Amino acid sequence: MISIPLFLTQDHDCSYLDGEIARSAFVHPSCPLTPALYGQLIKQGFRRSGNDVYKPYCRCCSACLPSRLAVKQFKLSRSQKRCWKKNSDTQAIVKPPVFEQAHYDMYLRYQASRHGDGEMAHSSPDDYIDFLGSVWCDTQFVEFSINGELAGVAVIDRFEDAWSAVYTFFDPKFAGYSPGVYAVLWQIEQLRKQRREFLYLGFWIKDCKKMVYKSDYQPLQLLADDQWTEMVL
Repeated sequence: MISIPLFLTQDHDCSYLDGEIARSAFVHPSCPLTPALYGQLIKQGFRRSGNDVYKPYCRCCSACLPSRLAVKQFKLSRSQKRCWKKNSDTQAIVKPPVFEQAHYDMYLRYQASRHGDGEMAHSSPDDYIDFLGSVWCDTQFVEFSINGELAGVAVIDRFEDAWSAVYTFFDPKFAGYSPGVYAVLWQIEQLRKQRREFLYLGFWIKDCKKMVYKSDYQPLQLLADDQWTEMVL
């Protein structure tokens, strides 16, 4: 065990729940992060954004619950089976986490389509790569192609026994293929082949439509009161 220095942010409006005030605990920049150390922190509910590692530390709210999937126990739903079949010819190429103009252009199209009123829709190239990449983490970009065209990118962090699904974005023209769902299913399949245990899916928030979709991947585990337990449907 080692001591991890943290600092708290100021209170601010919550990005996920209207009317709530949020606060986060960040790992202090003086702490040298590594994939192995982050692999331990993610088990305790931390999450990466760029080079920063944080967890919610709100005064009066505990709605943000870290989530993960035990991939061996995962069972495809009917809609997920249809998505997997529809993407039977989708090609995946694993790439290093470096800037590519085609990825960035698609990222802006995705943000404009899904989050047009947000700041991310106006991300500069530096904003984009600083958000998704990291100088210390074992990160990969997985490029998905449909009919020879770039269709989506999934950003993953890798650990000894798990992966973390950092972010997925895709070209809106391929929305009918459900690229976000397929990206998760592809990661689950790869983890099974590599005999790794978990896929971390970020925070599950019951009353936030953007975050509650993780309930579709069962049996989902949630971290509450320092214990990982299966979600009760």
